[in-house]
Amino acid sequence: MTRKSEIKFVVEIDEKKMPEKIMWQADDAEFEGMKEAKTMMLSLWDKQDNLTLGIDLWTKDMLVDDMNMHFYQMMLKLGDTYRKSTSDNDTAKMFDDFASDFAAKVKLFEKK
Repeated sequence: MTRKSEIKFVVEIDEKKMPEKIMWQADDAEFEGMKEAKTMMLSLWDKQDNLTLGIDLWTKDMLVDDMNMHFYQMMLKLGDTYRKSTSDNDTAKMFDDFASDFAAKVKLFEKK
């Protein structure tokens, strides 16, 4: 038997339509109520048009250091998801390697 599960996003924007606050909740989340986020990147696969659609938002107060960490973790997550969905460890490792190169380039783990 199938059931529905809902994910909801609420974005507060300023007069220039720039996100000031991003809130989200999900029926199956491990918390209750709305939770704040500073950025979101949502990708959807449109099979009919053979195209990835996306919504990329970040708040005005999102720090560059935090964005760097977010991208680093997303690259690792991409590799993990690719590995789980294809069982292709060699190709998935490319994401891991690129994440490491990215972290080095932006000096992600160097003490400031």
